[in-house]
Amino acid sequence: MIRCMKTSFRASKETIDRLFECNRVSGEVWNRCLELAKETHLKTGKWITKSALQKGTKGIFPIHSQSVQAVCHKYLFARDAARKARKAGHPNKYPYKRKNHFNTKWANNGFKVFENGKVQLSMGKLEGKLQAPLILWIKELPKGQIKEIELIFNRQLMLAIAYEDGQKVKENTFANRSAIDVGEIHTIAAVAENGENIMITGRKIRSIHRLRNKKLAELQRKMSKCTKGSKQWKRYNRAKRYVLSKSDKQLQDALHKTTKQFVDWCIEIEVKEVAFGDVDGVQRNTSRRKKKKVRRRTTNQKLSNWSFGKVYAYLTYKLEAEGMKIDKHDESDTTRQCPCCPKKRKVSSRIYTCPCGYTNHRDLHGASNFFAKTFYDEIRELDFSLKPTKYLRIA
Repeated sequence: MIRCMKTSFRASKETIDRLFECNRVSGEVWNRCLELAKETHLKTGKWITKSALQKGTKGIFPIHSQSVQAVCHKYLFARDAARKARKAGHPNKYPYKRKNHFNTKWANNGFKVFENGKVQLSMGKLEGKLQAPLILWIKELPKGQIKEIELIFNRQLMLAIAYEDGQKVKENTFANRSAIDVGEIHTIAAVAENGENIMITGRKIRSIHRLRNKKLAELQRKMSKCTKGSKQWKRYNRAKRYVLSKSDKQLQDALHKTTKQFVDWCIEIEVKEVAFGDVDGVQRNTSRRKKKKVRRRTTNQKLSNWSFGKVYAYLTYKLEAEGMKIDKHDESDTTRQCPCCPKKRKVSSRIYTCPCGYTNHRDLHGASNFFAKTFYDEIRELDFSLKPTKYLRIA
């Protein structure tokens, strides 16, 4: 299976300067892609092809040819993703923003890795002459065959190494199905076909977001009183980057622990297939700059902080490694509709109650209805009764 490891490295000051220059050149490649795409569309009214894009960027940038191609591929991927989103009815824009920096990637023959931790990154040829390679030193190499190396920046230059760990997907002979109702208070609320159900709280994730927002707001107020570029402004800006970096690592740790708990639960109760609620688009129109304000600012902030995309990404590779299948499904009306009668009502408390006598926890109610809608093709009562809820939190 393909894994990714982010790691720091050691290098000379000259090499560090050249690495920063690589990302600046990659930004120029991205800008060149934008220019070529615009010129082609104005002349022909059509999109630029992959071969034409690579031809227009070949041999003019002082980085490896595969690094240039990687930027072109990312542009094409972003363009196709925007087109797909627009077809789905979302007002996404095609790539248009120019960049000063862009991650540089080395693939296939663009790098060499030695057992002592030495990494040699090729810079390719420029005007027929082979450029001197970049020499880095890594403390601990990943155990597996390295496929790609990408230069990223997270408060410092780091390497993102994609490698094959040699592990194969496990064979899964389980039979139960499960459905997840993703939430902001409870990150995961799920029910399984054998009546087991689980809720994993997301209050730690909420607290990290709230503290980060509070710290950032305080630093922004102080920065607004300083002259941009002054020594004091730079101090506040460094503190701001530190807060963002630290909170990102805390959130990543919390989300990994949450998804690991759910995967362990799935193995314990022998789950074969998992349905995940598709909530894409819920974060749209949360900007305070919009003239039409439908929700409160506090609600908009909570929605914009909601990390359901990362939850799905983490669950996908962890469940697939155990031989389990996960797919997104429509969950509309699953939190409002009663499974016993066709009435719909908006719930403001944590308990869903209906005049017909039905009552259940709000998140378990949503997960149960989502299970019925996904596997029974309609919202109705489940064919099984729920057992006592297993409630977990992040340590």
